[in-house]
Amino acid sequence: MVFFKSTKWLVASAAALGLGLAAIPFVSNSVRGDAAATTAAAGESDKVKAATEAGICTAKPKTAPLDFVVKDMNGADVKLADYKGKVVMLNFWATWCGPCKVEIPMFTELQTKYKDQGLAFLGISVDDAPEQLKPFAQEYRMNYPVLVGDGRDDVQNAFGPMFGIPVTLLIARDGTICTRYLGPRPKERFERDIKALL
Repeated sequence: MVFFKSTKWLVASAAALGLGLAAIPFVSNSVRGDAAATTAAAGESDKVKAATEAGICTAKPKTAPLDFVVKDMNGADVKLADYKGKVVMLNFWATWCGPCKVEIPMFTELQTKYKDQGLAFLGISVDDAPEQLKPFAQEYRMNYPVLVGDGRDDVQNAFGPMFGIPVTLLIARDGTICTRYLGPRPKERFERDIKALL
């Protein structure tokens, strides 16, 4: 995981990391129990329930804030709400982020393999201009929408907190945030979790 370049993010990251590590023993078991209870109470899909019981959906379930319109690297409006009904992998990244560069080829492979089953990757670059994104997307053969998140603290805050990147959210077809990955993961982990919701 790569931290943001500015000092304010460095200080916030250190504080959050310390609090997060201190809370792990108290949260890990209760989150799974709370997630299962909330999932059942909300009447979410059987796949989300099964994924929660299998430990795939470990985050406290909440509805993804999909009411944003974000420009893509070509200047077109992309409505996040248009992706409800699909399994969405929402990735926050940047062109200068080493771990992001490792993940992107995996994401393009998974997008190709599962798009016909209802998978949609969306990549939100946190601080790159379209002029930087276009050649990068071409070089990495990105086959999914590349969105401009620079200057969109509202989007980052809604899905955050974002102390570093990459951050990827797995969102179920019903709009429930299943899992939030902080830092990179192996392709096998992403694929397993995606298949559980397709």
